[in-house]
Amino acid sequence: MTVMQTKYRPLRSLLAVAVFAVAGTAGAQQTQLNPQAKRISDEAIHADLQSYEATQGRIQALNDGGRPIRDYHLSKAQCWLDVSFHEYTRNDRSAFPQEALTESEKLIVDMENGVSPIPTDTALVNGAKYLRADLWDRLKVIHGTPGFACAAQKVACGEVELVHAGNEFNQQQWRHSKPYIQIAEDLVNEAETAARLCGVDPAGPVVAPVAAGPLIANVLFEFDRDGYKDIRTYSLESVDRALATIGNEKRELAGVTLVGHADRMQGNGFDYNQALSERRAKTVRELLIGRGVAADKIRYEYRGDTQQVQQCDGVKPRAALLECLLPNRRVEVRFELAQ
Repeated sequence: MTVMQTKYRPLRSLLAVAVFAVAGTAGAQQTQLNPQAKRISDEAIHADLQSYEATQGRIQALNDGGRPIRDYHLSKAQCWLDVSFHEYTRNDRSAFPQEALTESEKLIVDMENGVSPIPTDTALVNGAKYLRADLWDRLKVIHGTPGFACAAQKVACGEVELVHAGNEFNQQQWRHSKPYIQIAEDLVNEAETAARLCGVDPAGPVVAPVAAGPLIANVLFEFDRDGYKDIRTYSLESVDRALATIGNEKRELAGVTLVGHADRMQGNGFDYNQALSERRAKTVRELLIGRGVAADKIRYEYRGDTQQVQQCDGVKPRAALLECLLPNRRVEVRFELAQ
């Protein structure tokens, strides 16, 4: 197999130009990048790039030695390396590139030394903000299923991207964290699909078939709005992908649960947000009926502003705060599949 590259954050070609057999590196992690203040000479930058190349070589050597690309810890080491290099090349002046590289090397050292079990916790490096508890929870669920064998790579990279997003939020708030949140959400959806199909996909590992979990999509609304025209158009793509998946997998739709939500901006009070979340759920119900879902298979409930998935503390000005709170203005769509 070749050097593993993630779908979303591939290392530059620099890291794929060679495979390094690095002798004597199986001890405690020791790779140190030059401090930001010293990254002003060709020599210092070249030294850092050699460190990245050597670390990539150690991952390659583990893969060549029999650890498959789909392995959770190998994937996580790769993804930590990828986000470290990504931020290094963007001239991130914080400790994030170094700390992410260190996380990669910790995993590499454990794999080189045959440590078992290797911890699966994910460090919030550089004090990264804990964003999107709902996505973290969905990843934790996959860890406990037989389908994890097929989804491990997506799970590992999803966890790292959530930390990456949290670091960007601390540095430049929502506008800069948003792309990485979207990457993480895509990885969570792909991980759930991989886990659900485990034992069915001939390209994946052979394990016992697992019970089908729900397909989850989120329909997002503009602030204080609840009509069809107030839906963020791109959020409908997740609904259409879920319906397409059901058709492509030839699965039977057992039912759909819609859960309406509102953000925490309570200018009009708690009761107003409860009613707003209900109207949003009803709008999505009509949308699904228009897409061919039988009305008697759809049920809805509403939670108002009681289940916020993104807090956005300290985000200013108001326009930025409203954009940050967008994931809270949602209708969660849960497509339940027949067993």
